Amino acid sequence: MGLEDPTTLDLGDSYSQEEQPSLTPLQKVLSNFFGNFRYEYREYFGEFLSTMILLIFGNSVVHQVFLNPGGSAGSYLSVNLGWGLGLTAAIYSNGGVSGAHLNPAVTLTLALLRGFPWKKVPGYIFTQVLGAFCGAAVVHSMWFQEIDIFDGGVRQVSGPQGTAGFYATYPQAFLTTGTAFWSEFVGTALLMIALLGCGDKRNSIHAPANPIFVGLLVVAIGMCTGFLTGYAINPARDFGPRLFTWAAGYGTEVFTASNHYFWIPIFGPIFGAIFGGIVYEVLMCGQPSPKKLF
Repeated sequence: MGLEDPTTLDLGDSYSQEEQPSLTPLQKVLSNFFGNFRYEYREYFGEFLSTMILLIFGNSVVHQVFLNPGGSAGSYLSVNLGWGLGLTAAIYSNGGVSGAHLNPAVTLTLALLRGFPWKKVPGYIFTQVLGAFCGAAVVHSMWFQEIDIFDGGVRQVSGPQGTAGFYATYPQAFLTTGTAFWSEFVGTALLMIALLGCGDKRNSIHAPANPIFVGLLVVAIGMCTGFLTGYAINPARDFGPRLFTWAAGYGTEVFTASNHYFWIPIFGPIFGAIFGGIVYEVLMCGQPSPKKLF
């Protein structure tokens, strides 16, 4: 979600031969650990690690706020800032390696409209979902004792002691399925339009600051529309943690709750991102037709 071009990052290509720093003993050991394999698949490792970082920040701030009621450890604004700043950190950790998509909806849109190689799409999506799953698992390992106190050790999806929403997203009870889908669609369309604008060289203003802008954009989406559905705006961010909650003892209700809501944070963002990409392409990427002289 940070850079348009997930280009190659040559390990050490930032230095000339004379400037090449010497490796520490630990670096020498690590560099020989499946070095070629790690280099070949570094983009996928980058997507995995950065998505995990995003989920550790995002899921953890939700636990901190809602397991400590009364504002003693933050508010809804804290949730927005935690997700946004976590996204900024995740993009900076990986933007030059894989492009830091961190989002299957972004990956698919870039493949459709920006020439991202289709052969890489399955690997990107798999590692994004796996990173989100592992991020949720890391957060659970830090907070499960307080969750046990909160729910008495009985994992619940909804209700006063429901905690599944600390990981994946669930809609407000008053929302219809159509409105929930529309909320995710619109939020992700806005996200995709802004991302393409950041990556457009004709529109580039301060490219190194793009991760900060993208993080602030997610903060804004959360502050303005997040109450409705939890603003997944990312299939991996929702589905990976949802799979984790199923595995962690919440049961199949994580898929059946709210009228089988689980599919909306998958398909709403995908269609929203593609639509946003088409809007940007149509309105902002026009080329003049050759003038007819005769």
